[in-house]
Amino acid sequence: MTAGTTSTRRSVLTHLPSAVPRRLRFAGRDVPWWVAVLVMYAVSRLLTTSLMLALFIAANIGHWSYSSPSMDPTFFTFSGSWDAAYYGQIVEQGYPTSLPLDSNGSVQQNPWAFLPLYPIIVRGVMFVTGMTFYPAGFAVAMIFGAGASLVLFRLVAARAGVSSAFWTTAFFCFGPLSFVLQIAYAESLFFLLMFAALLAMAQRRYWLMLPFGVAAAFTRPGALALPLALGIMLLIRTLDARRGGEGFRPGERVSMIVSGAVMAVAGMSWPIIAAAVTGTGDAYLSTELSWWTGFIGNVAFIPLTPWFLLSWRYLSILGALIVIGIVAAFTWMLTRPSVRALGTDLVAYAVSYGLYLFAVFLPQQSTFRLLLPLSPLMGARGLTQNRKARKVVLLAGIALQPVALVLLWFIGYP
Repeated sequence: MTAGTTSTRRSVLTHLPSAVPRRLRFAGRDVPWWVAVLVMYAVSRLLTTSLMLALFIAANIGHWSYSSPSMDPTFFTFSGSWDAAYYGQIVEQGYPTSLPLDSNGSVQQNPWAFLPLYPIIVRGVMFVTGMTFYPAGFAVAMIFGAGASLVLFRLVAARAGVSSAFWTTAFFCFGPLSFVLQIAYAESLFFLLMFAALLAMAQRRYWLMLPFGVAAAFTRPGALALPLALGIMLLIRTLDARRGGEGFRPGERVSMIVSGAVMAVAGMSWPIIAAAVTGTGDAYLSTELSWWTGFIGNVAFIPLTPWFLLSWRYLSILGALIVIGIVAAFTWMLTRPSVRALGTDLVAYAVSYGLYLFAVFLPQQSTFRLLLPLSPLMGARGLTQNRKARKVVLLAGIALQPVALVLLWFIGYP
């Protein structure tokens, strides 16, 4: 694939996205850009599905023990192991009005940890098509994965050029954890909404950012990164304007404030809803903490401490130093010129989402999956314009797919 460079309007802070060429050279032909992306996505799904199907058949023939609690799985239930079962409960039974407790009175794992938009959509598809939950969840995730790939391409192409966008999307579609684009999880829907909100923010269409951000807030935790990033951009642009830089267009400041406030309210509303339905004030927090007990036991939640709690438990002072090193490495990465060239707004989003993960998430096997909303950072030209590096990353992603499937389906869980 080849493509020419695109012109860019620059300001003191960042640059507005340039237009994405309608057609590009792909497989020796000039095709619409979205055709190239969808063909690549289809090939990636064919590969991942083939790997999962081969593993499923081998497991049945060899009578392997699944790490998932699913009994007598079909291919679709196999594809939707573990947390997909909670989405199935929501679709079929709704959310419980009382929280399940163990013998010590502690809250057990339950559907309140999972937000409602994805199961609502799946239920609608089930009603229209007559499919059961797992095939419907598989199909819905696959479709939204295609949408996420298209929006990711546009987002990166407008900032780093078509070539970088193509490779970024390839890394996204063929990565080790790309199976999440087609299992009965809410991930692919969340990626689509977050990338769409980021594209709207990059284009300074803040009212358009609002519906995507609100929808993301009811899809998966982490959408609060959007209003925080918008707040950071409001502050930066205000300071820049006072120094004589680019000012705000009429109504733009209001749209940033209102959109950010509404998205923030939406992002904080699920714990309130859970408390109202169950009659338990900390219903959502207690439910989330129930996933921590297998790693660090029963603990009180204190923001900014989970990574240190886990690392200290297993590695003491060495663990704490590792966490500090991870934070330093992430900070260093965001200061690289090729990353900053993606735009101040994308860097602000990366800071916000990284802060969310550090503040409230207990790192475990899901950590790499939860890093996927940061995929636009892979568009940095230091990676995508280095032929050797991008080929190594792509081939490593493909090679690690079966490894990830074996580890997560038969040893751990996704």
